[in-house]
Amino acid sequence: MTASKPALTLTAALLLAGCGTLPVPVPAPAPAPDAPAAPQPPVVQTPTTALQLADDAHAQDAVIYALGLIGNQYRFGGRNPDSGLDCSGMVSWIFEQVAGIRLPHNAAQIARLARPVDRASLQPGDLVFFNTSGKPHSHMGIYAGEGRFIHAPSTRGKYVRTDALDNGWFASRISGLRTLRRDV
Repeated sequence: MTASKPALTLTAALLLAGCGTLPVPVPAPAPAPDAPAAPQPPVVQTPTTALQLADDAHAQDAVIYALGLIGNQYRFGGRNPDSGLDCSGMVSWIFEQVAGIRLPHNAAQIARLARPVDRASLQPGDLVFFNTSGKPHSHMGIYAGEGRFIHAPSTRGKYVRTDALDNGWFASRISGLRTLRRDV
């Protein structure tokens, strides 16, 4: 049995997307001034402040949970340890389990929800973002402490693992350091 051309095209597009961002929707043109107003869908507000954990202990819990996932299979689009995880799926799954918050399944969207921190302030449970596909925040992981992070690196990496932030390949691609800890 052979796959149809549209199915192959969709598969190729999904493989190329990785943990990248989704396109920004283009607003519809405004109606003419004398045209009757069409019903408008509800507006979804983007938070103006960073998302914060209810308890900073959840950040440490996230590291412990992530360490328990080392060796789990990578799967593009995966958000479940039983069937495989991708980078943002892993982070989203972990924070839902330990803190009860559901993060988007998209690294760039998660980066927008978290508060930036500098390298000196990075703590276990904070989030690290990388430019791995020509786009900032196209890959992510959870900082484990002592210069290491836990991530689901791609189909080439095959498994959830730890790597050093100072590793030449990752060090040159860091595109953001963020936290979900409370801003006190």
